[in-house]
Amino acid sequence: MRVLVTGGAGFIGSHLTAALLDAGHAVTVLDDLSTGKRANLPGAEERLRLVVGDVADQAALEEALAGQDAFVHLAAVASVEASVRDPVGTHRTNLEASVRLFDLAARLGVKRALYASSAAVYGDNPALPLGEEAEKRPLTPYAADKLAGEHYLAHFHRAGHLDATAFRFFNVFGPRQDPASPYSGVISVFLDRARRGAPITLFGDGEQTRDFVYVQDVVRALVAALARPGQTPPELPVFNVGRGAEVSLLELLAAIERLPGVRTPLSVSSAPPRQGDIRRSVADVSRLRATGWEPRTGLEAGLAATLG
Repeated sequence: MRVLVTGGAGFIGSHLTAALLDAGHAVTVLDDLSTGKRANLPGAEERLRLVVGDVADQAALEEALAGQDAFVHLAAVASVEASVRDPVGTHRTNLEASVRLFDLAARLGVKRALYASSAAVYGDNPALPLGEEAEKRPLTPYAADKLAGEHYLAHFHRAGHLDATAFRFFNVFGPRQDPASPYSGVISVFLDRARRGAPITLFGDGEQTRDFVYVQDVVRALVAALARPGQTPPELPVFNVGRGAEVSLLELLAAIERLPGVRTPLSVSSAPPRQGDIRRSVADVSRLRATGWEPRTGLEAGLAATLG
């Protein structure tokens, strides 16, 4: 299969690109390298093509989509803070570019489509664990754009133009997540500071919870979805991707402190909660488990692999 991965030189995208190549697929990566890196991609691989360009650029999209059988749309400004600070700029990438991609793929006959949505669409929802049918309460422009992207994709799916699936990622972590990036996750930042003995800033009281899922478990869900025969039910299939385990930030810090290679005791300072941050989050992943997928990497094993 010929597969386009938008954002394929980034954190999740580069792991997915490697897995698709290992599975025998030909992969085209569309990435502007603003946060992704060429070094994340396998070298000297004849089945890999890199198109350096903006996912919002029509010419770059046309070049990357031509001749593909499927696409996995990961490219995004994956930062709640950035969307609050610059809702117009992030909207261009997170929604306008997504709609442009869906429309062009439909017109070019690229049928299979996987879309990376986010657990942010649920907002601060007390109905835990969060199933796919839980009420959507987006609190930020980022979350609103991700939810709107699902609705646009559902339109193309219902119309028969795309055979699509959406995945709501919870807190993905693992190697290649750049702690210096403003879009990085809390685990990469905490691990980097713990390794260096630098102070760790804890926003809020630390009792807020997240569902941390290792990047390879996310990748396996995506690769398996591409391998399954296409299905076109009336409504867009949507799957949560998490471990189904609720972990507080204080529990995360304790797990990090137990790792070899970190400088203990950790130096932790407190700061006020950030705008758009939610109190508790954990996924109900029973729908994804019904496909045969299981998370294989626990938190501490994933932390050790990420630390290296």
